[in-house]
Amino acid sequence: MKRKLRDDEKILLKKMLIDKAIEKSERLRDIDTIFVEDMEDGGMGSLIFINDAHIERQLGETISEAEFFDKDGSLVSVALNLDSNGELYELDIWKVNFNKLEHIPGEDKIIIKT
Repeated sequence: MKRKLRDDEKILLKKMLIDKAIEKSERLRDIDTIFVEDMEDGGMGSLIFINDAHIERQLGETISEAEFFDKDGSLVSVALNLDSNGELYELDIWKVNFNKLEHIPGEDKIIIKT
């Protein structure tokens, strides 16, 4: 189901884009208008970004990677991917123990890897 980003998802997305000058200027100004759908990943929190252009989309490149620890102490790995047209495609979240994501922490607890 199509929905807007939750506040914790916005914090994560902003943190992952902060060092990307082009993405920051073009994508963050419209962060409140971004629509996503939850991916079927067992509740780990992955999102697909909705593109209303109705063009065929495929995975392009990973532009940022991050990690944080969930409330249960498990490592969570995150990749922000663009599609082949350079648009936001997916926020791929993987919890190493495959359990459901309990929360996305504040930006001071998110570690940017690339």
